[in-house]
Order: sequence, then structure tokens, then C-alpha cells
Amino acid sequence: MKKLLILRHGPTRWNENKCLQGLTDIPLSNTGRNVVKAWRIPTEYEDFQCMSSPLQRAFETAQLLSLKPTPTPALVEMCWGEWEGKKLADLRDQLGDKMVQNEAGGLDFCPPKGESPRDVQNRLKPWLQGLNTSTIAVAHRGVIRALYALARDWDMKQKPPDRLDKFSAHLFQIDDQGRPVVERLNIQLEGL
Repeated sequence: MKKLLILRHGPTRWNENKCLQGLTDIPLSNTGRNVVKAWRIPTEYEDFQCMSSPLQRAFETAQLLSLKPTPTPALVEMCWGEWEGKKLADLRDQLGDKMVQNEAGGLDFCPPKGESPRDVQNRLKPWLQGLNTSTIAVAHRGVIRALYALARDWDMKQKPPDRLDKFSAHLFQIDDQGRPVVERLNIQLEGL
């Protein structure tokens, strides 16, 4: 089994304003850069290879952590299609019951012209199967949730079995068929 330590990029202005980013290539904010500069990868994972979403907020996060990331398209954020740049709360107000029905789809929730979490899982599966060494991945919330759902067999129709801290790392074991298994969640990055 290989190990996969995955973490989310640091904050951006769109995160601070609660806007859906998806594939929109937003950089880290100055606040985000300062947040990431306070993080440290735990020493037991320092020798892992590093892969990162090619979106600048993730790639820069990896670089600020003194990692040498390989840009990896499988790690890009879930595409929010026509909803990128909008606020989820505003969409819920505007779309009402249509949004309630869409969100009730769990893994099949899908924005117009976007991706579902199941689509993200299907994008991740070949990448997971191809991992040949223990890896640090710097990615996005949607990718981490899709990976976690795959590992926990969670359909995303109710609350997750565990709380995932957005500014922590999460450790998975990846078996020879590329299936993830949760090893440890919410590994602290600050103050190490």
C-alpha cells in the first residue's frame, strides 16, 4: 500500500468572499500566503513525492511549503460550470426547490455545465491506480471530499461520517487496485 497525504490550498479572495471557484484560476490572497507560510508538512511525510493541481492557488501553496510539485490535471477542482464566481447561499435563494433537489443528489449533484462529485471520483480513480510511491497532493475541497467519499463509501446525501478540517491534511492508504482507505484525518499543519 502507498500513502497519500492530501491537503487543500490556502485561502483566496474568492474563498474569503464565499464565491465558488471551481476551475477559475484564482491566486492565493496575501492573507492566504501568510496562512500557508505558517504551515509545515509533518516530518514523517517530507520524503513523499509531491503532486499538485495545476491551478495557481494549489501550485503556489505547494511551493510555499517548500515542496517540488508536479502539476497533475486529475487534482483540479470540481468544475462549477455556470455557477463559478457565485455564492452558494445566493444560488439557494434564487433557485429554491430546484437547488434543494439538485443538492439531494449527493454524489450526482451537478451545476449547469459543471461536474458532479461522482465525475471527480471518476477522474481520480485512474490517477490513484497509477500512484507508484507515497505522495503529497495539494488540491481542493471538492477533490478531497470526493476522495473521502470514495474511501468511506459515503453517498454525500447526508452529513459526512467525519468532520474534515479545511486547513489540515488527511492521510489515506491506497491499495494495489487504487482504492483509498482512511488512515488519519485532520493532521495539523500549523505550529509544527
